[in-house]
Amino acid sequence: MDPMPAQPLPPSSATHDVTNQPPPLAPYDASDDRALLEGLRREGAEWAEADVRRLGVRAGGGEAQEWGELANRHEPELRTHDRYGNRVDEVDFHPSWHDLMRTAVEEGLAGAPWADERVGAHVARTAGGLVWGHTEAGHGCPTSMTYAAVPALRAEPDLAKVYEPLLTSRVYEPGLRVPTEKAGLLAGMGMTEKQGGSDVRTNTTVATPTGEPGVYTLRGHKWFTSAPMCDVFLVLAQAPGGLSCFLVPRVLPDGTRNTFRIQRLKDKLGNRSNASSEPEFDRTVAWLVGPEGRGVKTIIEMVNCTRLDCVMSSATLMRKTLVEAGHHARYRSAFGARLLDQPLMRNVLADLALESEAATTLTLRLAGAADRAVRGDAGERAFRRIATAVGKYWVTKRGPAFTAEALECLGGNGYVEDSGMPRHYREAPLLSIWEGSGNVNALDVLRALVREPESAEALFAELALAEGADTRLDATVTDLKRQLAEADQVTARRLVERMALALQAALLVRHAPPAVADAFCATRLAGDWGHAFGTLPAGTDLDAILERALPERG
Repeated sequence: MDPMPAQPLPPSSATHDVTNQPPPLAPYDASDDRALLEGLRREGAEWAEADVRRLGVRAGGGEAQEWGELANRHEPELRTHDRYGNRVDEVDFHPSWHDLMRTAVEEGLAGAPWADERVGAHVARTAGGLVWGHTEAGHGCPTSMTYAAVPALRAEPDLAKVYEPLLTSRVYEPGLRVPTEKAGLLAGMGMTEKQGGSDVRTNTTVATPTGEPGVYTLRGHKWFTSAPMCDVFLVLAQAPGGLSCFLVPRVLPDGTRNTFRIQRLKDKLGNRSNASSEPEFDRTVAWLVGPEGRGVKTIIEMVNCTRLDCVMSSATLMRKTLVEAGHHARYRSAFGARLLDQPLMRNVLADLALESEAATTLTLRLAGAADRAVRGDAGERAFRRIATAVGKYWVTKRGPAFTAEALECLGGNGYVEDSGMPRHYREAPLLSIWEGSGNVNALDVLRALVREPESAEALFAELALAEGADTRLDATVTDLKRQLAEADQVTARRLVERMALALQAALLVRHAPPAVADAFCATRLAGDWGHAFGTLPAGTDLDAILERALPERG
């Protein structure tokens, strides 16, 4: 029988050729952001531009981007005991976490601005955070708290004299050792407890005087204390004279471990590279910071700084995800044209660009106010008092919706973990919760209006700088003044939202190109806008907005 004739093979086909996919975004320049660089110069830190640009290139580089990915993939692990059964309460991190932290501290993103006498030092730090945050968000927590601890610690000059030079150091030295034997320290904060959350006056942790001046022992617990590997913590506890602030070291001056029992690490939605814990105190040594009974007033100096960083981090997430979405749209084609050239996608990206620029511009204005306030400017101090709470409320509220829309620009690719977009999406809600939820910040604005009327005067003085430049803004400011007389808890959120939009609009009218300012006022103030991103009205100059936000890259 004749053998079967050979069958011809089908033509070779490469079933896994990759086409119509964007190249990797990295390396890119995270500081390639006109709104950021213009704000840096405007707020008095033009001297830092070269450093911010250098850091932006590093942040967008392949190595730093990989650090961010690895630090979140390999989450911190709690070790409560050593092999012999001794209590150690240590947290182990992936080396990439330490690379991120080392860079942040060396670049002055922790406490360094407090030791820098140059005008604009705090603005420079904020701009650095806006670009270095393109790596990942979790390690921004300990750097933020370290930055914020310095002004609070100054309520106790003797302690500040010892610890401030270490908190403002640019040396990152991880590991639990005697704080004064290290070249640089990190600080954390312990406020909330199970029963109270933001209502810290219900705290039950007790501080007992030892008889030695300024020295107490603590007994109690904290419900949400991030970055437990820090060297020192500012903690609220009930002293005989009322709720007070204390400095708690992890290691005592004699080298023994202070009692800081970490019961568990929180299993969080996002921010997973950063350890958040539930510590318990039992005869834990602590030093009083400020007078007894003035704990909230003392630690509010810390909160003012960390709230600014919440605004900064939200603005950073917006910019990072906008860059990712724009990159995808530039290289991906559908229906015969690049996504970036499709009218619907251009509308979405332009709308996101407006939101991002408004957030970045407000962030840098708040940083400028902080910088001038610490240098003795009373007007800027009053403006900072209310504007930071207003910005914290609104910008962090916009973050989750923004990141969701940016993720959608990538379609199914954006829903996959290795795109990085799901990580950003999970991160966004934290920033509206940390340092007071939306309700807490809205109530804080009401409190400022009643107890510190000079803060409202400062806000309206800022808005008046744009008076007459846009009729829609003028009408909004007039309406705001009416709403102030009727403000109560029921209307607080509406009031604070309008304050934020008016402030953002006033800044854009004064400093952004006409196309950006006009589109923002038309949509955010006059309501010529739908309920989703990508609903800018016909006639909006999308080309001008996108050219500014997404410049062509080589």
